[in-house]
Amino acid sequence: MVFKKLLGSLGVGGPTVDTVLQPGTVVPGGGLSGEVRLKGGNADCTVEHITLELVAHVEAEHEEGEAEGAVVFERFTVAGGFVLAEGEERDVQFTLTLPWETPVTELYGQDLGIVLGVRTELSVSGARDKGDIDRLTVGPLPSQEAVLEAFGQLGFGFRSADLELGHIGGSGQRLPFYQEIELSPAPRYADRVNEIEVTFLAGPDALEVVLEADKRGGHFSGGGDSLGRHTVGHHEVQGRDWVTEVDGWVRSLAEARTSHGAPEAYGHDGGHPQHHSGPGMGTVIAAGAAGVAVGVVGGMVAAEVVDEVGDFFEGDEEEEEGDEG
Repeated sequence: MVFKKLLGSLGVGGPTVDTVLQPGTVVPGGGLSGEVRLKGGNADCTVEHITLELVAHVEAEHEEGEAEGAVVFERFTVAGGFVLAEGEERDVQFTLTLPWETPVTELYGQDLGIVLGVRTELSVSGARDKGDIDRLTVGPLPSQEAVLEAFGQLGFGFRSADLELGHIGGSGQRLPFYQEIELSPAPRYADRVNEIEVTFLAGPDALEVVLEADKRGGHFSGGGDSLGRHTVGHHEVQGRDWVTEVDGWVRSLAEARTSHGAPEAYGHDGGHPQHHSGPGMGTVIAAGAAGVAVGVVGGMVAAEVVDEVGDFFEGDEEEEEGDEG
């Protein structure tokens, strides 16, 4: 997607910016390339910096309920310190390295409902303006895909995914939020487990997998929750029986809930309660002859996903303008 905006706070006749991301899906810890296209206005101006911000739509829970908003989780200055002449056209090429914990927004080509974007900030002669947000599409690392594939092969289904503000206690989490992927239970566990929440915390060498099992019908009681943590090296993806391994993870969670009662929960910094949402966009992950097939069933259609993204971007834009005004 290409976005273009007349930078209103820089005055009528000021420079314009047009940021273009290289098409395709990127992965956590991978490179994101594109270019920022500038066009000078009615007079020469000094471009102090061009900064790209990675922005996420995040949920935050508190005693009064739940709030949603935009969180900037990384900034990259890609250029600056030059004069843009009147009417001059200049392209700035960039390649950024995404944080390893960047959330996954799609799986097997299906949107998970996670909203990420890239926003351009242009500082010209002491005035700043933020442009529109361009949608960022992030696919899973091979290690993440292997774990989710195994859950699908076991019969677990995708319910929803969201981003939660806060930290998982005892983890190596670096971003101010974490991603939860909520899965409905496989038939063999349906009598004991209501859902499994999967959180990936990736790093350069390994993937930390945090699992939480919710007891059947326990939406309003966290006493039956059980927690599991597992580390997977990125180099270990090949040659392992992931279905058997993940099945063992789930069995341990189910048995811990049965024999030990209420284990220690996540331990989120800030003390906000656990989030247990119902079915999201209705995408299910099901086992197929060639692996996991992802389909959209009776839920959110593509147009509604687009509307949600548009509302977030528009709302964020209005907030920024209000702050500047």
